[in-house]
Amino acid sequence: MIKDLMNNKPAKLFALISAFFVANALIAECIGGKIFSLEAVLGIDPVNLSFFGESNLSFALTCGVILWPIEFVVTDIVNEYYGPKAVKRISYTAVALISYAFLMFYLAIKLAPPAWWVGSKTENGVPNMQDAFSAIFGQGMWIIFGSLMAFLVSQIIDVMVFHRIKKATGEKWVWLRATGSTMVSQFFDSFIVLFIAFKLGNDWSWQKVLAICLMNYIYKFTMAIILTPLIYIMEAQIEKYIGKETAAKMKRAAMGREEEPFTNIPTAG
Repeated sequence: MIKDLMNNKPAKLFALISAFFVANALIAECIGGKIFSLEAVLGIDPVNLSFFGESNLSFALTCGVILWPIEFVVTDIVNEYYGPKAVKRISYTAVALISYAFLMFYLAIKLAPPAWWVGSKTENGVPNMQDAFSAIFGQGMWIIFGSLMAFLVSQIIDVMVFHRIKKATGEKWVWLRATGSTMVSQFFDSFIVLFIAFKLGNDWSWQKVLAICLMNYIYKFTMAIILTPLIYIMEAQIEKYIGKETAAKMKRAAMGREEEPFTNIPTAG
């Protein structure tokens, strides 16, 4: 059975994509506690925009946004070749494993450390390693919950929008269904995480939540456009790996028009 599975290229590809998808989502969550200035990275002055009465807004972004656009590109690829059920499957898996990871982070924080370790990095400017460890891995529960809910809801929305566009346009205009679905889903992703983490969790004003949501969405909107060529590059590599005929069958199966080409794997016995 395992030998048959590993000789099936669509199945192997799905396993590889799924592993990357989950790992990328987990890394994005882990590095999300750091905020960076996009303007400083680009070497430009702060944009100082104003929305909803909030002024001096700049692109102070969580490092997680570096990886999340890639996550939505991968979502579109899975949507294109494996269909909405596959997207939901890997999304639920990612949420479950991220939740497990944060549970382990929480338990690790609560374990009592020896005194020598707590002060082991004092000469490096870290007076208390326990506090440092807790600050890095102990993100607020509202932020964790908001991030997971935003991810799950935005993935479902991405699937719906992607397939509605594809049903209307057929196989052409890959850029439209990929970029369009990402733009819609990323808006909900930005709003949900801020609403749960900062409106419900920290009682921010609606104006502040919406203003920062719009700043985040401008960045994600721009990245969705910039990363559009990546969709074509990945599709070209997939067709090269599995063959154009198999790729075409997979796309038809993803739309429910044909049986999936990687399901007919003989079972043992």
